[in-house]
Amino acid sequence: MFTGIIEKTATVVKIEKKGTNYDFTLQCDIAPELHIDQSFAHDGCCLTVIALNKDKKEYTVTAMKETMDRTNLGYWQVGTEVNVERSMKMEGRFDGHIVQGHVDTTAKCEKIIDENGSWRYFFSYNNKEEITVEKGSISVNGVSLTVVDSKENMFSVSIIPFTQKVTNFHNIEVGTIVNIEFDVFGKYIQKLLKEYLKK
Repeated sequence: MFTGIIEKTATVVKIEKKGTNYDFTLQCDIAPELHIDQSFAHDGCCLTVIALNKDKKEYTVTAMKETMDRTNLGYWQVGTEVNVERSMKMEGRFDGHIVQGHVDTTAKCEKIIDENGSWRYFFSYNNKEEITVEKGSISVNGVSLTVVDSKENMFSVSIIPFTQKVTNFHNIEVGTIVNIEFDVFGKYIQKLLKEYLKK
């Protein structure tokens, strides 16, 4: 379980394909604090740490075919900057929203508006069964955000300068593919309503 409050960014330094799986080695300042078998969110996608090189501040995670099919990991290259967050502790304040690390789909950046102090990013996605609501929660590349505009298969979010600086939002441009996790409560309500309307 995660909060969507990004701790750091990590850089992809090596990619190895093993059958249908991919092993990604990344470098990050907090790598020495990680441990094997730890859940670690990458652009909002929960992956397991399988190897560590603390001296180099490097660690390795594995993504299976299902993960590669649903996320933007297939676009990663050596040098790609990735948002990372360790799983939440059951203590202290809960600053973001409930982020499971289970990416629902990807979305494409369609437009970016400079609002003279913040930036508004517009994203489109193909899954017509998923919905957003204005002022509702959404996770974009693992970042906990509030929906500003909500339309069918499209939504926007506004980013303050701090968020743009400390996350990989500063790399997002028109055409960039991002990971999306819709609000977990909204997904349950939507499924229940769908089952009810079948009766």
